[in-house]
Parts: sequence; C-alpha cells; structure tokens
Amino acid sequence: MTAATAGSVRVSARLDTELSRWLWLVKWLLVIPHAVVLAFLWAGFVVLSVVALVAILITGHYPRTIFAYTLGVLRWSWRVAFYTTGGFGTDRYPPFSMGERPDYPATLDIAYPAQLSRGLVLVKWWLLALPHYIVLGFLLGGGYLATRAPQVWVGGGLIALLALFAVVALLFTGRYPRGLFDLVLGFDRWVLRVAAYVALMTDEYPPFRLDLGGEEPETLDIGTPHPADAEVVGNPWTGGRTATVVLGSVLILGGIGALGGGAALTSADFGRDVAGYVTTPTFRVTGTGHALVAEPLRLGPQSSRPSAILGDVRVRAAAASPSGVFVGIAPAVAVAGALNGVAHDELIVPGGSDRPAPRPVSGGAPAASPAELVPWTAQVTGPGTQELQWTPVPGDWAVVVMNADGSRPVVADLSVGLTAPGLAMIQTALFVAGCIALVVGIALVAAALYVAGRQPRPLSSSTSGREQP
Repeated sequence: MTAATAGSVRVSARLDTELSRWLWLVKWLLVIPHAVVLAFLWAGFVVLSVVALVAILITGHYPRTIFAYTLGVLRWSWRVAFYTTGGFGTDRYPPFSMGERPDYPATLDIAYPAQLSRGLVLVKWWLLALPHYIVLGFLLGGGYLATRAPQVWVGGGLIALLALFAVVALLFTGRYPRGLFDLVLGFDRWVLRVAAYVALMTDEYPPFRLDLGGEEPETLDIGTPHPADAEVVGNPWTGGRTATVVLGSVLILGGIGALGGGAALTSADFGRDVAGYVTTPTFRVTGTGHALVAEPLRLGPQSSRPSAILGDVRVRAAAASPSGVFVGIAPAVAVAGALNGVAHDELIVPGGSDRPAPRPVSGGAPAASPAELVPWTAQVTGPGTQELQWTPVPGDWAVVVMNADGSRPVVADLSVGLTAPGLAMIQTALFVAGCIALVVGIALVAAALYVAGRQPRPLSSSTSGREQP
C-alpha cells in the first residue's frame, strides 16, 4: 500500500489482545438496546441532514450544532459496528454516548469544513457517489449507507462475512487473524468516508483506495479553526435536547408518511371507474392445479362493520379455458376442507411485490364440480369475463377461481375492486394527522436547534465539538 495523503475523515480501531472465543455469538442480542436508541437517533440524523443541506445551499456552511449531532450519531454507530459485524474487534461494550470516546477501541473524527460548495451539495449524495454505492453494495450486502439505516454494517455483505471468518478462527484457535482485521478495517474505513461524503459533512471525494489496518496512514488534516470558535465552552447536545430533536424528527417523518399516504389514497379515489370502484390493474395468474385460492380475508370480530370501510367487493376474472371461468367466495374453513387433497394454487403476495404469486399445493382432482364444492356465499360462472360482487361481513373468507369445468391448469386474468365508502374519511384523517405532526415536529426540532446553538460548547482541533455524555 502506498502512502496516502491526509484526509478529513479519520477512522481508527484497536484489536483487543484478549478476545472471548464465544461472546461474539451473543453480541447481536447484547446490542439490541443500542439498535433501538440508534433507530431514533437516525431519524434525527435524516431530518437534520436535510436542514443542513438547505443551510449549505444558502450560506455555504454546515451548521456546527447539526455537525456535532451527525458526527455523534456516526461515532455511536461505528462503535456498535466494530463491536459486532463491522469487525468483532473488541469485547468492550459500546458506551451509550454521542460524544468522543478516545479510550474506546473504535474512534472516528471528521474535520469540520470551513466552507462547502453550494453546487456539489445537490449532486454528490446521489450522483457523484454512485460508483461508491456499487462498491458498498458488495461490502455491506444491501448498500445501507449512513443516511439510510442505523445498523450500518448489519447486512451479510463482504465485511460481515470476513468478520465472521475471523471470529470462527478465534473460536477454534483463540486468535483473531491480524490480516483479516486489517482488511476488515480497510473496508470499514471506506464505508465511513463515503458516509461522511453523502451526509454532506465534507467536500473531499472519498478515495478509491483500501487503507488497511487499524490506524490511518497519515494524521488527520484538521484544517484551520474558525475564529469564532476560539472562546466557546459547554455541551450543545444534552439528553433533553437530543430527545427533543428525536421526537420532532419522528413526528416530521411520520407526518410526511401520513401526507404521502393521504395523497396516494386521493389518487386512488380520483381513479375510480364508471361504476364507482377503486380497482387494481388486471394481472394474469398462471397456476398448475384445479383452483386459485386467495389468502383468507379476515374481517374482524362479529361486532365490526367491514362494509362501512370496504363497501362492496368486486372480483373480475377471465379464464383461458374454453369452458369459461368460475369465481366463488365462501368461509375459509369450508374452502380449506373442500380443497383438502385437491391440487390447487394458493395466491400469496411476496414481500416487496404488489402482485400475488401462486404457491402450488399437490393433490388430485376435485370430487365435485366447482359450483358444488361448498355452499358458496356468492358465485358466478360463465364464458368470457365474469364479475362477482359481494358485500363484506365479519369472518374469514376465501376467494376461489377455477375453470368452469374444474379442469387444470387455471390461467386467469384477475382484478379486484372496492367501492370503499370510508376512503374520504381516511384521507381526511391522514392529512390532518400529517399536518399536525409536521407542525409540531418542526417546532420541536427548531426549538432544540435554537437552544443548542445558543449553548457554548467545546471544540476539538478536528471537529465541531467533543461532547461528553
């Protein structure tokens, strides 16, 4: 490795000389409290990073109070990562602190930038960092960056895999391979440099360079302190201010989510067909058995009135079979009993998809025609496109689509629609709740930033502040 020039991000770590052979097996459980706290802290990180982006666009400076917060979250995350799948390099439990802890085996310093480019702030986190995202996709197994998730290194990528190899060797030999440690730290350093860049904390482009080992190849380039920093003392982020920012950020993100949900429902409401139904696009399902069975529709206790929210349900189906299509709805228990031992396909919606996929269930042919399988609550059969209409009532229900003659396989084009009379009420509730959450959240974040900004704070030679917990 050639000598490297000094940079604005310094990542260092020390490998414990005496590591437990077995403790790494339960560290994922031990850090659950950290994961919970970091999940909330990262909500504040996201919101304050947006505030910082606006501030950089207007002034060309990253607000020091926000810099202290974001650096603190990155430090905390790095310590937890090094304790777990980012290295397994220490058995010392990470402190619950956003402050600098030079005595802890994993440390992070980022030089406070005196000036930032206003133009770069708009493109570096999504365009200029794209080549690094490709690399980090392999390193982290999912491309989780500092601005996207609190558990930066939990993912199953190359870093976690190499750390796993190291602790398996530790389990059997009592030694953590030094070469693996140096390699893992080089990858960790790459991740954190990119994290600081996309979090707008530096204009220094992350080098495409693997700096191995626990220490940086050169000392940190601390730059020249701003004259206004010479006399400040105190701690900008007390527990109360941090909690206020976190609460406000959660409300802001929740408010944005509620407004987005309300907008999506409004769009669906405007997209009703001429009959007043909100419908899904038509999708084709290709099964292998004698029937397509949707997952049970559970409509709550007997005292509920699902039709007040859902309204009428309409299922449209057209089968490829010359005999036509059969669509029926009946209690899920009755359908399960009738199709026991019958080859059919259960329609499930895979995670991350909006379309059902068939899951084959082996068996033979049905003992009766589709219309006679069960006492159907509602049914329709015939050639071409058929429509089944049903008013929901409480209970567990199953929708079944078959060829009209009960043959296999079933290949059908399906769509589902609802009149959804409660949609307007839900939209209104989401918009009102979203606006309230946004207003309260912005007020809390602004108040915390105002108080923290007025509080004198100590500055190290390299960062906006080294708070102590």
